[in-house]
Amino acid sequence: MSVFNTIAQKVAEYLHENHAFELESQKIQLDATRKEFVGDYTLIVFPFVKPMRTSPEKAGEAIGEYLKNTVSEIESYNVIKGFLNLTFNSIYWSELVEEKLSDSGWLEPRTSGDLVLVEYSSPNTNKPLHLGHLRNNFLGHSVSLIKEFAGNDVVKTQIINDRGVHICKSMLAWKRFGNEETPETSGLKGDKLVGKYYVIFDQELKKEVAMLVASGMDEEVAKKEASIMKDVQEMLVKWENGDEEVLSLWNKMNAWVYSGFDKTYNRMGVSFDKLYYESKTYSKGKQIALDGLTKGLFYTKDDGSVWCNLDSAGMDNKLLVRGDGTTVYMTQDIGTAVQRFEDFPKMTQVVYTVGDEQDYHFKVLFKILENLGYSWAHNCQHLSYGMVDLPSGKMKSREGTVVDADDLMEDVVRAACESSEEKGKLDDMSSEEQNKLFEMLGIGALKFFLLRVDPKKRMLFDPEESVSLNGDTGPFVQYTYARCKAVLRKAGEFTFTGITEIVEKERLLARTLAAFRLEMDDAANGMNPSAIANYCLDLAKAYNQFYQAVNILNSNAEERSFRLGLTHLTAETIKKSLDLLGVQVPDRM
Repeated sequence: MSVFNTIAQKVAEYLHENHAFELESQKIQLDATRKEFVGDYTLIVFPFVKPMRTSPEKAGEAIGEYLKNTVSEIESYNVIKGFLNLTFNSIYWSELVEEKLSDSGWLEPRTSGDLVLVEYSSPNTNKPLHLGHLRNNFLGHSVSLIKEFAGNDVVKTQIINDRGVHICKSMLAWKRFGNEETPETSGLKGDKLVGKYYVIFDQELKKEVAMLVASGMDEEVAKKEASIMKDVQEMLVKWENGDEEVLSLWNKMNAWVYSGFDKTYNRMGVSFDKLYYESKTYSKGKQIALDGLTKGLFYTKDDGSVWCNLDSAGMDNKLLVRGDGTTVYMTQDIGTAVQRFEDFPKMTQVVYTVGDEQDYHFKVLFKILENLGYSWAHNCQHLSYGMVDLPSGKMKSREGTVVDADDLMEDVVRAACESSEEKGKLDDMSSEEQNKLFEMLGIGALKFFLLRVDPKKRMLFDPEESVSLNGDTGPFVQYTYARCKAVLRKAGEFTFTGITEIVEKERLLARTLAAFRLEMDDAANGMNPSAIANYCLDLAKAYNQFYQAVNILNSNAEERSFRLGLTHLTAETIKKSLDLLGVQVPDRM
């Protein structure tokens, strides 16, 4: 039985024997004591004040004294208002460290068998990946790793938006202005080449709209009446009707994009188990919409378009099929959702990692799936995250005002190289080893920067801060791991013998290590990698305070073995925690 269960039982026992108050011990919980107070764990006594007929302070004193006398692990306690702070003795912490050192499964994933699908990235094949995609990929990939660690069977997936009006824009612009340019002739990655023509289309559209507005046409009308826009709509219709010339161009340009994406994903360190393509799921969604129309679930307008009535849910009615027979994103999402549950009928959860600008879209999607009668609709969850802003404003792909993912990764790796070379500690490493280290530090810094912010929060991308390798950063945590490994190399093999008396910084470090599982579970339940990033920072800071406060190698045998045990646990815990963020660790820096 754990000491926490013992304490809970003793509290229930005290309330029963002294105040005739019955309370199940499972409902009594302890939390880590807040950093500004003395203690290891805290019991909130406010719920016991009424049956004890006393003040919060006196209730805390009475329960604290009882626990000190009946629970051998409790060394002391203090009460602040209705909070009972308990301090555990050195023997408890020594035994805990010994237990974790001998527990081969402490850092291993749980097993439960629940099947979860996590969707992330989901790019359009008309442009390269940018800063927003980096946050999306790092978040979704980390959540999939955290879910796996919590015991789920996870399918990592994306829906590739490879068709539609926006894709046709790049195609039409290349056809008109490309002069048969290819990735090979241009020297551009395929996704960047296609993105170039997406921007060109927007530039040409603006020119034509400006001319129409100058002739007296309303701007919104001009955007629809511009010949280049009508040509794009016509191209989409031809695509859906299987026009061979359009399909050939579509296949060629998409192949360029996929080749470019693969290189970017490889450097990001993200991967997928299953790919879905809008070009293959949109028709399923369209058929579902037409079947729903036949069943009276949907309705048509005069132009023949198909709509879903969502008045009863307090939502706007939603277009599913245009009057010309082409479909919209919602139709594709319906088809993809149905296809996924047909592919994985045992799934207990589908997580859509998509920015909060699409919050309403997913509310509508889940409601339509519910209206269609799919029992699994409630298993769909939107992992909404705040968008990434630039100091100059929002990013706009069609205007070319984005922070390119490839360029940013190159910048942070270069910054890692410059920072490391300034320190001048890598002279004995080969060029290959140094380059591998710079890549690890740079990409790690970027991932940590984008994951340390709560997903729900919108974040401002500051280029200078993002490449900083000092402060509350990934490289700081990586450096702490390397420091631990250096200490262990110097020490050689050691045998843990336990300790009879620990100092404050040893206690802090042991307590932080003990919180590992709880922090990982919280991160999994909340699908929040920032909780792990903050835990990594707390652990790194606790170790560095410990490292500065005590002499590890030149101490007596008992102290040395205990401190080396703490160092070993710190290294392994940092490695596992960063691994769940997709961040690698170097043995030396």
